[in-house]
Amino acid sequence: MTQDIQGKVIVITGASSGLGEATARHLASHGAIVVLGARRMDRLQKIVDEIQAAGGKALALQTDVTRQADVQALVDKAVSSYGKIDVMLNNAGLMQQSPLEKLKIDEWDNMIDINLKGTLYGIAAVLPQMKSQQFGHVINVSSVAGHKVTPAGTVYCATKHAVRAISEGFRQEVKDYNLRSTIISPGAIDTELPSHITDSESSEAIGGFYASAAIPADSFARIVYFAITQPEDVDINEVLYRPTSQPL
Repeated sequence: MTQDIQGKVIVITGASSGLGEATARHLASHGAIVVLGARRMDRLQKIVDEIQAAGGKALALQTDVTRQADVQALVDKAVSSYGKIDVMLNNAGLMQQSPLEKLKIDEWDNMIDINLKGTLYGIAAVLPQMKSQQFGHVINVSSVAGHKVTPAGTVYCATKHAVRAISEGFRQEVKDYNLRSTIISPGAIDTELPSHITDSESSEAIGGFYASAAIPADSFARIVYFAITQPEDVDINEVLYRPTSQPL
């Protein structure tokens, strides 16, 4: 029997579009309270307003996951508003692909700061609260790129491999606190992710592939829902999924 998520407090980073937005809307429609963080406050507020207009519960706080204090403030807002946090979805991510020889070092730094450090900041923000509660669920977003390495995707792949390593270490460390841990590794999903690629050749290749193969973001939302609705003694540790047509 699955769990009812009515009243569960779920914090989502990168919630202003794509996977985060789709998940916020889906979970709120099932009765969860969603606390949303992203840099684009105008987008966040629109999502909150629409969730509330549909009878759901949501609030938002401007959050840059490269700033540890911002992520902590988001979690603190959830706890001060609702007294607990059931799920932390570390979703904020960036994909900027280019061959290493092009030396786009600023982009390397961006991906390390958002994909890797942003995930760690999310864990750091919720772990003391969840440890004190003796319950909670951390969901980290990796990628097919966390399982494979591709030319021009080297640094992105490295960050997503690292997310999987961090998630597995977290899983092993928190058993005494009754916490659950899930890694979700999507393939090509219809989001803004490819739009951040500045290298023209990489952008053309990835953009063309996404245009032909990408599936909707609500596919991810349904997997999050599946993971968090399992009975408390079931811990869904990892889900790797792709569009049916994706060969890589």
